[in-house]
Amino acid sequence: MPNCPKCEKPVYFAERKTSLGKDWHSACLRCEKCNKTLTPGSHAEHEGKPYCNNPCYSALFGPGGFGRGGAESYVFKK
Repeated sequence: MPNCPKCEKPVYFAERKTSLGKDWHSACLRCEKCNKTLTPGSHAEHEGKPYCNNPCYSALFGPGGFGRGGAESYVFKK
């Protein structure tokens, strides 16, 4: 039985969410920056960690400058 990459506890078949090539608990599949609950296939990943597409991923790792990346009003410190 695989372990969840976030909490390291076993993931049972009935509770698993498969994303980024790993099995997660549904409560553990959250954005690393804002902690928003994510669904498989509707988020981005950076270095194996899940991020919500907008605003977190685009603000942290997208193109910089005003009017680029779709996250102009969000500025996060890395």
